[in-house]
Amino acid sequence: MQKYWVPECVVHTAGIGPEIELGPEAGKLLVLTLGINRTLEKQGMVLTVWGSPDGRDWGSQPLLSFPQKYYCGIYSLLLNLAKYPNLRHVRAEWKLNRWGKAESTPLFAFFVYAEESGARIGSAVA
Repeated sequence: MQKYWVPECVVHTAGIGPEIELGPEAGKLLVLTLGINRTLEKQGMVLTVWGSPDGRDWGSQPLLSFPQKYYCGIYSLLLNLAKYPNLRHVRAEWKLNRWGKAESTPLFAFFVYAEESGARIGSAVA
């Protein structure tokens, strides 16, 4: 499994990505990659990942939270879905903030990509 949970986009406000059905990836160890391609100074972004067994109840706590990001870069974290055997759906959410006397509207260009842990090693060997 290799797929974009949030295809590359440009955002100016907080938002929620599309609902992703896990299918055969349920219960597996995934590598989530947050790629930030464009940003402005004096702003931050927090990306969280939420899970649901039914696509309606998303719980009160995220499954995973990236520390606040301020700069362009590629950031990866592991998401162990074995801890959540009932999950069938996931989605990403982001919050933006801006401070200082600069322009008041935040701007981030980013994507969120998921792949099964070890997928890069397996494809390199093949």
